[in-house]
Amino acid sequence: MKMAALCSEFGDLVQIKKQLISVISLCKERGLLHSAKWASELAFALDRLPKDELPPSPPFTEDDAQDLDALTLAKSYFDLKEYDRAAYFLKGCCSQKAYFLYMYSRYLSGEKKKDDETVDSLGPLEKGQVRNEALRELRVELSKKHIAGELDGFTLYLYGVVLRKLDLLKEAVEVFVEAIHSLPLHWGAWLELSNLVTNIEMLKSLSLPDCWIKDFFMAHMYTELQMIKEALQKYQNLIEAGFSKSTYIISQIAVAYHNIRDIDQALALFNELREQDPYRIDNMDTFSNLLYVKSMKPELSYLAHNLVEIDKYRVETCCVIGNYYSLRSQHEKAALYFQRALKLNPRCLGAWTLMGHEYMEMKNTSAAIQAYRHAIEVNKRDYRAWYGLGQTYEILKMPFYCLYYYRKAHQLRPNDSRMLVALGESYEKLSQQVEAKKCYWRAYSVGDVEKMALLKLAKLHEQLNESDDAAQCYMLYIQDIFSCGEQLEHAEVSTALRYLGQYYFKNKLYDEASLCAQRCCDYNDAREEGKALLRQISQVRDQIETPSADLFAPLSNNNTPVRRVSPLNLISFTP
Repeated sequence: MKMAALCSEFGDLVQIKKQLISVISLCKERGLLHSAKWASELAFALDRLPKDELPPSPPFTEDDAQDLDALTLAKSYFDLKEYDRAAYFLKGCCSQKAYFLYMYSRYLSGEKKKDDETVDSLGPLEKGQVRNEALRELRVELSKKHIAGELDGFTLYLYGVVLRKLDLLKEAVEVFVEAIHSLPLHWGAWLELSNLVTNIEMLKSLSLPDCWIKDFFMAHMYTELQMIKEALQKYQNLIEAGFSKSTYIISQIAVAYHNIRDIDQALALFNELREQDPYRIDNMDTFSNLLYVKSMKPELSYLAHNLVEIDKYRVETCCVIGNYYSLRSQHEKAALYFQRALKLNPRCLGAWTLMGHEYMEMKNTSAAIQAYRHAIEVNKRDYRAWYGLGQTYEILKMPFYCLYYYRKAHQLRPNDSRMLVALGESYEKLSQQVEAKKCYWRAYSVGDVEKMALLKLAKLHEQLNESDDAAQCYMLYIQDIFSCGEQLEHAEVSTALRYLGQYYFKNKLYDEASLCAQRCCDYNDAREEGKALLRQISQVRDQIETPSADLFAPLSNNNTPVRRVSPLNLISFTP
């Protein structure tokens, strides 16, 4: 979107602030606390309004007046999570507000009973057949009102949630879009819709209202669909439009950088977020993932202790503690905390995926598979769960299954080299060498984060006796490893040097072969072979040595072997 168009859309920040203040009040009255929190954080990021600019209270209808006492009483019960009691006193009320709270109380009562039963009777990995028994009744009642056109924006949102819970996804999408058109400022409806959008084509096909909040939705969707460049551009536009103080936007940008593994940038943003909002728990599980990847044990320990002091029974806190124990290789304890997180919120995507990782570490593949499957049920776009399933079936030596799950992960992360390398390995095990070669080369082309693709490609060429291609890949691999500036733990430079030494020797490029052999002597596992090759080179040179000044004439005539690999310049690289 061009900046001029965006500025005109966000030109009146005062009006946006007024809209946010109004919707905060409406959400609070209906117990929609997460939407109220999101709008409050956004409103806080904008300049304060003078007293005479504050929006007026919403109009009070005759029905509202009639239901006032019952609604006030029921809302007090609702706030204390006494949902059945709240619904009992709201039955028969006429106003839109009371009707929403009546239906919402019944829905939450069913959800609470379902969660309690799940936790009590089943382990967190058991599938079970526990259902929210209220859903079907709610659907029938809301459907009648929907057909009659009697549902407002909030009740349409609730109807969409009920449909989604019943796996009527197509109908749910239509109802959420209708809810957004009816009440564009309710963030909860946008968020529910985002969970049902599976790809960019579906996103483009949605008929959405032309409202400033749509830009927040699109940025969120781009992040979810791994279109990180577009997401970062959207968030940058929102910052320039006047939301520069928004902690929500900072956190979303940090998550976006986390998704593309720009770990340093993400860590810097999370640290900035912690300074601005030191008691924040939202997204801290993602922050802990970054600290885990960087093996920053003291920082992760501090974060875990800090969150326990703030709220030890939050899902994010349990995930952070789980990551801390995982980093200390205490996998049983880590799994226990991820289970605790799932007792608090069975739909916590991160906890299911992380628990799968822990079961993998404990060699409990069946439990890992169940955990990853639960993660996919919560969100089919979670590439980590698909990738985890692929790894699990790889351990079980089931390459066809591996291929299926790695393909799913690759579709979600087409430019992630880890997915491509895993795909290549699966193709190789299934003797589909051409496909394997394509995957390895593509992994190298998109930026091989683990520096493994070229090595695997070189070994594959070697197995197929494609010596020129193998040598080319080994040479690129060595250059790639040394250009990093740090020696990677898994680096097989000695393997590459060993092969190149023999390759150059066979092609009578003795200077290059000698250089490779000398470098082999720097590595324990290749030292003896390096010395043996140096002796061979010395013997050959002694045999061909003549008094003629034209010492290496045979290499410059037309009988020189065709070389697709230029001589390797190893002098510039230091192991």
